[in-house]
Amino acid sequence: MPNERDLYEMFNSTDAPNNLDASKIVSKSRRRRLPQQLAVGAFSVLAISGVGALALQTTQLTPPTTVAGVESTANDTAGDGGAESAQIADTSKRAPADKLNLCGATAAEPVPGGYGLTLDITFPTDTPAGTDSVQGTVRMTNTGTQTVTGSTGARPAITLSQDGLVLWHSNGPTVLPLVTVDLDPGESLEYAASFTPVACGVEDDLAEAFREGLPALPAGDYELSAAIDFSADEPSAEVSPFLDLITSERRPITLN
Repeated sequence: MPNERDLYEMFNSTDAPNNLDASKIVSKSRRRRLPQQLAVGAFSVLAISGVGALALQTTQLTPPTTVAGVESTANDTAGDGGAESAQIADTSKRAPADKLNLCGATAAEPVPGGYGLTLDITFPTDTPAGTDSVQGTVRMTNTGTQTVTGSTGARPAITLSQDGLVLWHSNGPTVLPLVTVDLDPGESLEYAASFTPVACGVEDDLAEAFREGLPALPAGDYELSAAIDFSADEPSAEVSPFLDLITSERRPITLN
């Protein structure tokens, strides 16, 4: 397609008809191209505007970042420090019952629950060393003065320890049906439980599952404890808004 320079040279040559005005023809050519240029320009602006709108919408849909359930604001004053610290303490989440005691760590001390529920474990006091799995029961009792209703997992977490150090704890998949808790004062319910008298290591808690063939524990005196998370149907204002942790005392057990 000839450009403006070609048109000037063609119409200024000796072969060009004398009644043609090069300036007028070039001007008309410019006017014909102008709508096309405007259309391309408008499309480019719309495309850029669309990208801008998408970025704006994405930014608006992103929620503000919070830390430990507390939102910081630019209007905080020095007098709010105590209230903010209390809010952080109230909303700090603890480890779930099945992660309360980790291999090689110090065994957690028993803590009282917020609803008067307690746990007690029953296992054979004398167990042969090297046994694959030892079966027992865990009993939950309502020691309070009010009826307690809610739910727990189907299996308490069992911890085997010695001299305050965790040697083994319940592990593996924890997706189990919920157990309904409806206990009047003094009533109890029982859970099936088990433990394996072997020694786990830090690397076992870092992996998806414990290693196969963990070393069997030698004969000796050990301790067992249990823990479970409880979700109340009607949470008490005096209890943490998260799951209530129910633990047992450590009970002696002997491997022989």
